[in-house]
Amino acid sequence: MEKTLNVAVLGAGTVGSQVIRLIEEKNGELAARSGAKLRISAVVVRDVHAPRDYDVPREVLTTDAETAIDEADIVIELIGGIEPAFTFVKRALSNGATVVTGNKALLAQHGPELYELTATNDTDLYYEAAVAGAVPIVYGLRESLAGDTVNRVVGIVNGTTNFILDQMHTTGASYEEALKEAQDLGFAEADPSADVDGLDAAAKCALMASLAFHSRVAMDDVAVEGITSITSKDMEEAARTGFAIKLLAVAERRTDDAGTDGIGVRVHPTLVPLTHPLATVSGAFNAVVLECESAGRLMFYGQGAGGAPTASAVLGDVVAGASHRVHGGHAPRESRYAQLPILDPGTARTRYQMRLRVEDRAGVLSEVSGIFARHGVSILAVTQHQIDRHREAEIVLSTHTTREADLEAVADALGKSNAVLSVESVLRVEGDG
Repeated sequence: MEKTLNVAVLGAGTVGSQVIRLIEEKNGELAARSGAKLRISAVVVRDVHAPRDYDVPREVLTTDAETAIDEADIVIELIGGIEPAFTFVKRALSNGATVVTGNKALLAQHGPELYELTATNDTDLYYEAAVAGAVPIVYGLRESLAGDTVNRVVGIVNGTTNFILDQMHTTGASYEEALKEAQDLGFAEADPSADVDGLDAAAKCALMASLAFHSRVAMDDVAVEGITSITSKDMEEAARTGFAIKLLAVAERRTDDAGTDGIGVRVHPTLVPLTHPLATVSGAFNAVVLECESAGRLMFYGQGAGGAPTASAVLGDVVAGASHRVHGGHAPRESRYAQLPILDPGTARTRYQMRLRVEDRAGVLSEVSGIFARHGVSILAVTQHQIDRHREAEIVLSTHTTREADLEAVADALGKSNAVLSVESVLRVEGDG
């Protein structure tokens, strides 16, 4: 006889409404795939009378989260944020319920405690929707590549910032204009700080690094820089030199100056060569490139947000969780055997492009290059543009691969130099050189 599993959905917003719709419309198919009929026993909301994208049956709407959780076999958490989501997920796991969540902030901050609860109560915690929407990067890292060694993860994992940067690149819009358009189209929140300051991408970077390198990586371990300082001039210079600017999440195995093997994790705007696959990722799409010891380079690409795409990831987890409850077995547990340390961001090595506004006089370039040399940073290329005012010029310098700490010392020294009027921008460059 087919088993029936009670499913409680916490939150009926854009994603939650689509999850409920798909469970109701495709229940027969989902049952055939999982071995269980999925019965929506409760949908927890703040206001049962509020309008919704999907007409949720009135009899399942409730504000009583505790009872809904206690009566559920599977709890789908789509509230977001830390509280009350943390309390609700802990309650569900303590009850032995299977939990499916898309809450990257919760996992980045409280993952270890939730993983321990999952193991203690012999249940499952799924979170495919927490990173890159419909793109199956969590499954890829946690299961498909479990037999390989991942050396590097680099990706565009925030659709809002990618849309903004893409608009600036393709239309010449300013940052403020592109942000307003993103808000008007619903890609950006009224308060976009979590996206544009890089915090959303940092949480996802921490999750990917934890999975890829079998070590615990928290959001606070990620060095973060957002996109708010990117200007139209930066975009023009990037295009002139054959680059696009993307907000990248980078997680990599590397060795620091003392020979310690560990993990580097960072989020920042990056100059990406137009020949690189990430440079072509447009609009609100996401993409992640993995560099693996045996599999080589792999790329995951798709819609990183939106109700239906994210619901697809949620339902994939629901089917897997239901199948395990019916047939036995578990999702992979947290893997942290490697226990690699988090390395100082200053020891990271990459290329840079720096744009300076300087006095247009003899000897300036010599003074600038001398500052680079004194800090051990090798210059790869220099271009100069005349500025038709006050005898000023613009210098754009590209470096060979260098340490982050050394480049920061150069930028600080240039800012104090009499020859330099201002350091206009400092951008990392993806790729070796």
